[in-house]
Amino acid sequence: MTSGSALGALPEWNLGDLYSGPDAQDIRDDIERATAAALAFSKRYKGGLSELDGTALGEAIAEYERIDEILSRIGSYAQLVYAADQSDPANGRFYQGTHERLNTIATELLFFTLELNRLEDTHLDALEADATLVRYEPWLRDVRTMRPHQLDDEIERVLHEKHVVGRAAWIRLFDQLMAGLRFPFRDKELTEAEILNLMSDPDRDTRRDAATSLGAVLGANIQTLALVTNTLAKDKEIEDGWRKFARPDSSRNLFNFVEDEVVDALSAAVRNAYPDLSHRYYALKAKWFGSDRLDYWDRNAPLPDSDDRIIAWDEARQTVLDAYGAFSPDLADVGRRFFDNAWIDAPVRPGKASGAFAHPTVPSAHPYLLLNYQGKTRDVMTLAHELGHGVHQVLAGGQGHLMADTPLTLAETASVFGEMLTFRAMLKQTENPSARRAMLAGKAEDMLNTVVRQIAFYEFERRVHGERREGELLPERLGEIWMDVQSESLGPALRFDENYRVFWGYIPHFVHSPFYVYAYAFGDCLVNSLYAAYQDAETGFADRYLAMLRAGGTLRHKELLEPFGLDATDPDFWNRGLRVISGLIDELEALS
Repeated sequence: MTSGSALGALPEWNLGDLYSGPDAQDIRDDIERATAAALAFSKRYKGGLSELDGTALGEAIAEYERIDEILSRIGSYAQLVYAADQSDPANGRFYQGTHERLNTIATELLFFTLELNRLEDTHLDALEADATLVRYEPWLRDVRTMRPHQLDDEIERVLHEKHVVGRAAWIRLFDQLMAGLRFPFRDKELTEAEILNLMSDPDRDTRRDAATSLGAVLGANIQTLALVTNTLAKDKEIEDGWRKFARPDSSRNLFNFVEDEVVDALSAAVRNAYPDLSHRYYALKAKWFGSDRLDYWDRNAPLPDSDDRIIAWDEARQTVLDAYGAFSPDLADVGRRFFDNAWIDAPVRPGKASGAFAHPTVPSAHPYLLLNYQGKTRDVMTLAHELGHGVHQVLAGGQGHLMADTPLTLAETASVFGEMLTFRAMLKQTENPSARRAMLAGKAEDMLNTVVRQIAFYEFERRVHGERREGELLPERLGEIWMDVQSESLGPALRFDENYRVFWGYIPHFVHSPFYVYAYAFGDCLVNSLYAAYQDAETGFADRYLAMLRAGGTLRHKELLEPFGLDATDPDFWNRGLRVISGLIDELEALS
């Protein structure tokens, strides 16, 4: 536990449930065990999958799952050690060395999915319906979505082996650069998490000075950030070309098991709604601050009558668990395990990864949550969000290692739903009109950040990756695209200066997971519709919701939403979700 005077005792995770240490015998034993198992697996099955009957193929997949879970357990541990302090060279060395070793082991297994994809549908359909093979049908379905884009075995092997010194190395460079940056603020040197936190400080001068510092430091490093961006975009273009993907985001859409057309419909719906959502809200917020326009550093400013008290960790914990429990005691019971055990790392520390995440690790262990908790209402919502991910990961673990993970579009469902439960619970307890308006405004801003801002990010990526095909983009051009999409999405009530042109540089999703960002908007609009169904439901909703989480990656979005009467392919589906945000702004206008 780490103590802060107002925050109370903040939990730190204990990674001993995975391994006892980076140099410990247990992790060395697992590496050796996985190496031997992978070699034996390759020797037994390589080149012979077409000769296996249904029983033997089911057994082969089960053995592949066992080996891959060991590798994932090791990789998860290395990732979490590194995230705890990315500035420590020993952690970086352990992370890189581990992933190089894992990559070598996984190369022995690469043949398996490649050979599975060479089997004809008629061959698989003719296999005897062995119970083990039937269990893995959803995994086989998902693996075989890559069939049209699979390359020759040797090319696949080269791409796999070079990953650790290619894309992964550039990602590590970005992470280490951002973890090592310090942002001057008056008489202090702050981390990225700390300077970003000041962007929502109640004091306007503090927000302005934090924004100035953030822009200055990013600007001093913009050449490196632009090099990372250009290199990764070109790397993706080359691989996408080989795999014959139609457009830069098609591979992400395929991995999310969502059609290009559905993503286009989502993006178009949000962009068409900009005037009714973000443009209208920020014009309203500007009036609350006594002006016609807001400087960009005031975008996330709390309202003058906002509750700016520091929320201690114990209160945040109880708030979230009570909200979960009011919906479903079973949901709260799973969430409580994260607090009762050392599964959460909450304090801000130098070198620690910024932001927040929930890492699923493997079903034979449990997820871990990383936060940078600083006691604001938004931090409570972040806790509710990441705990939603964690609970989802625990419940889906029953599907086993290969089928527990959900596509990114559905992975955000439980997290955003957890936020909504917590917000509604807090709002219900708030009777003071000004405090209620502040809470509604905070929720509206969170939804705008989740939907409007993320679709603007998506459009930024589409333009960057599209233009990169014509040549390298200078930092100035990246800044121009950034300013275009930000002005379009946030509207005329926001005022930007030259300092803001480099703010694209700190967004980690652009580097870690290209085109990930629309999944947030997908999840938020989906949850808005889902929550409306919950409010209209008489009984049984919570049971259906938990069943959806337990399904993991076995079902696609259409199958998962069917019990709730929802369909993401319906042209009006996205508009229904967006009307929830519009309704909040209507209520705020009425209160004003």
